[in-house]
Order: sequence, then structure tokens, then C-alpha cells
Amino acid sequence: MSAFATTGDIVNLWRALTETEAARATYLLDVASDTLRQQAKERGYDLDQMIEDGDVYKSVVKDVTIAAVTRILRSSTTSEPMTQFSQAALGYSISGTYLNPQGGIFFYDNELARLGLKKKQRLGRIELYDADKGNTGHSV
Repeated sequence: MSAFATTGDIVNLWRALTETEAARATYLLDVASDTLRQQAKERGYDLDQMIEDGDVYKSVVKDVTIAAVTRILRSSTTSEPMTQFSQAALGYSISGTYLNPQGGIFFYDNELARLGLKKKQRLGRIELYDADKGNTGHSV
């Protein structure tokens, strides 16, 4: 199956890529597209069919795919990709927040929601006592 976006789309929507980034992006676009297909499949949807059926859905899928790929491209490959970092001196304190701690392609919940693939919440309950007999399970 083909990718939902191209390196040309990344250039048009984000910025120009170096030769190394373009090669990496080509591979990442395929992986991101297949990851989205799998996310849809797990929720009972056929993403490729949804693209065919929708007028503008293809552009939204393209945008979400590019967002995931550019997150990976922004991550440093030579140092720790931190978005926030702080230090202290004599108290020996250090803290930081990683851009992508797992290092893989991921999609934010709001991106999946834009595609109609938001995770569904479940509602459940547990009976704490027998409602028919008014028995709470405690003896007096």
C-alpha cells in the first residue's frame, strides 16, 4: 500500500528537507501510513475506503501523517531530544522532558479524533449488593 503523503507534501506543508532527511522521511511516511491503517483497523474502520468515500478526508489524513513524521524528524539523533531541561548546582538536581521518549511514530489523541478514530470510553459498573433482596452482604 502507498503512503498517505510524499516528501513533496512535507516540503509544501513544513519546510525543505536535506537529502538525508528526505531519505529518512520517505521511509517514515510508509511506516506512519501503515500505523494509521492499523489504528483504524483496530477500531473497525478501513482507512483507505474512508479516504475514497470522503471529499476532504484525504487532506486530513495527509496532514496527520505529516505531523507524525515531522515530530520524528525534529528529534535529535545525536543528543537527547529534550523539549524542556533544567539544572541546579550544589543541590545536584536535574530534570527534563523528552520530545519522544519511546522514539517511535505516535499519533496524539486529537489527531486520531480528527480522523474519527478517537478511542472510545467504556462505561461499566459493579453491583455492590444484591438489589433484589436488599442484601449488602454484611450480617448484623
